[in-house]
Amino acid sequence: MRLLLISDTHVPTRARSLPAPLLDAVDDADVVFHAGDWVDTATLDLLQARSRRLVAVHGNNDGAALRERLPEIARADLQGVRFAVVHETGPARAREQRCEARFPDTDVLVFGHSHIPWDSRTPGGLRLLNPGSPTDRRRQPFATYLTARLDDGHLGDVRLHRLPPRR
Repeated sequence: MRLLLISDTHVPTRARSLPAPLLDAVDDADVVFHAGDWVDTATLDLLQARSRRLVAVHGNNDGAALRERLPEIARADLQGVRFAVVHETGPARAREQRCEARFPDTDVLVFGHSHIPWDSRTPGGLRLLNPGSPTDRRRQPFATYLTARLDDGHLGDVRLHRLPPRR
């Protein structure tokens, strides 16, 4: 199973549209995770139309229309692997401990907000993944997203993809 993890798309405030390589990755994915800060409903509509399955939440920059359609926390069980998606997890310091306490019944937590890619494990085994942002790199060298594979209940081949600079 091919997974795509994205967050903080911020269309149209930070970009006019999603980058073409990201849309190609949406088309290739079996499941797309979006960890919030869409900003507009058109991007949600686009991903709902193009995704085989979309697991998504709203973020702090999302208004009432998105909050009506998306939860604060989304969950999915895929091949026995328990995923949760949330926008904010707080500061990097002590993130693992906070998330492990907040999501005890989760194997993989997808989050956003910081625009900083993140991949770590808690002492209890919770995997924390932040794909960064495909449109607003902030102080990061590249705009990014993540892909992964889920095979027989094992998450593997987690890859951070760098997007070319926007013109």
